[in-house]
This record gives sequence, C-alpha cells and structure tokens, in this order.
Amino acid sequence: MAPPIRVAAVQAEPVYLNLAVSIKKACDLIEEAAKGGAKLIGFSECWIPGYPAWIWARPVDVEMQTRYIYNSLCINSPEMDLLKAAAKENSIAVVLGFSERTQSDSIYISQAIISPQGDLLRHRRKLKPTHMERTIFGDGSGGDLNNVAEIDFVPEHGKIKVGTLACWEHAQPLLKYHTISQGEQIHVAMWPPLAKSTGAQDPTLWSMTAEGCQNMSQTYAIESAGFVLHVTAVCNQDSIDKLKTTEGIVCAKPGGGHSCVIAPDGRRVTETIGEGTGMEEGIVYADLDLVKTVATRGFLDIVGHYSRPDLLWLGVDKRQKEVVVGLGPLGKEGA
Repeated sequence: MAPPIRVAAVQAEPVYLNLAVSIKKACDLIEEAAKGGAKLIGFSECWIPGYPAWIWARPVDVEMQTRYIYNSLCINSPEMDLLKAAAKENSIAVVLGFSERTQSDSIYISQAIISPQGDLLRHRRKLKPTHMERTIFGDGSGGDLNNVAEIDFVPEHGKIKVGTLACWEHAQPLLKYHTISQGEQIHVAMWPPLAKSTGAQDPTLWSMTAEGCQNMSQTYAIESAGFVLHVTAVCNQDSIDKLKTTEGIVCAKPGGGHSCVIAPDGRRVTETIGEGTGMEEGIVYADLDLVKTVATRGFLDIVGHYSRPDLLWLGVDKRQKEVVVGLGPLGKEGA
C-alpha cells in the first residue's frame, strides 16, 4: 500500500479583477504548497480572477462585467501555460477554479485538473450556474460530466482518481451520483467566499453560509466515502470596496475563508487557519491515507454493493451540445 499523500486546500484572497497578478499569486501558492510537501493543491470557485460577488448586490453592472470578462482565463493562453508550468516545475497536481473566457467572449464557471507532469487532464464547466450567476455565466454541456481524472503520482503514490464540483453542484443528487460513479478517491469541493451564519433569524439561506456549505461537503464525503478538500476564498475590505458588495449577500463583510479537509466518514480532520474569522490567508494541509476510503466503502458504496440498479438507475447524456451542427443530405451529422 502507498504511503499517505499530502494535499493542500488553499484559503487565500484572489487579486480580484486582475488576471495577470492572480496568475502570479496562484503560481506562488503552488510553489509554497509543494515546498510544504503537498502533492495536490485545490483552489476555490472562480479563484481566477475572483468570484464575481457583485451579482448578489445588483443584477446589472455593465462596466464590472466587461472588466471581469477581460480578466477571465482562456484555456489556450499564455496564462494557462504558466499554471501548467508551475505544476510541472513543482511536481504537484493542481485543481483550479476559474472564470473561463471563450473566443466569443462568453464566460463560464470552469475547473481544470492539471497533472504533476504539467498536462491538462480535465477541463469542465459548471453545468448550471446558481441563481444570480446566470446573469453573467453560461451553462456547461454533456462533456462537462467528465469531471474525474486519474492522476499519476509516481513513483511514491501511483495513480489516484481526483474529481471536482463547484459550489451548489453539491446539492444536485444526480450529478453527485454520476461523479461518484467515476471512482474518485479525492474530491475538490470549490466554493466562493462564505459568511458565517448569524443564527436562526439570519435572512440568508443557511445553505449559503459557511456552516451550510461545509455541511454539503461533509455530506458528499459520506456519500462518496472519499476524502474532500473543502476550498473557500477570502474577500477582505479592499476587495469589497473594489466589487462594491457591501449591500449584497456575498462578500458584504470581510472574511469568507473557511477551508478544511474532510475524511471519508464525514468528519473534519483539519483545524481552522488563525482564529477562524475567515479573514486569514493560508494553506490547509492534510495527509490522506487512502486505505480509509477502501475501509469506509466496505460499509458504504452507493455505486456498488449499497445500490439497487434493478430498481433505481441514472441515465446520462454526455453528448456535447454545439451551437453549430452540420447535417448531411440524410439528416445525419456531418459536413
């Protein structure tokens, strides 16, 4: 059996609305995590160029949205090449959340899994942006159901399956089940900055708070019987002023960082950074003994011995839906 693998869950503030400096900070964090012994690092949702929290304060901001598009990350770009190079130079796998810009200037909530060899193993988009996110982001498609990659951590750890979902995708039972069916052992749950609940009378949905979202990540760990990196971002006062979110429900007050690592039985296995206010930046480390995933699945394997496919099953359409489809003379796809 392979020795435990060290992972790193980032709890850091992006350089909001600045692609170039965000890339530099991401590369510095990748290097720092590798020096800390980590073989895998996870970032939060839309860490590049920061989660667009202003959408929860006002439905339309043309100037802010345009600036956000310009600072979003293209898949085939020098900036992505820098991230892949950082992974390779530091022999660390990178699971990155970012706003993706296309050649037609649409943006998507996207995720990339980069190998320690610097290869882009997976690129996928959030299938359905949540609520106000739909004002600026597009939907994913069939190919984005492929959200688990087998990463080669040779020679010490061998091949490990790593998957990822974004934010409230962890509230979608069918999507979770499909992800779990791909056999992931480590899952990176990406979230935006999260505010703590103020109590029973808090007007914000509890499922949008730091406690509620961690609950969803812990539930996912139980359902998948795998390790979960629960990764959140920080948004402090300068960024709040830049995004103008004081009157919103996301990034209204400084904080938001509550990253942790969760074991296959759902328990949290790491401590908070600093005093746990959410304002502190840092990296949460954990050493994962993957034997625990096997042991836990001996009790609970919802895509194996603890399933009833003769009674309940999941149907999936992985076809990528394109905006231009060529039809041949017989109505079949072709030139």
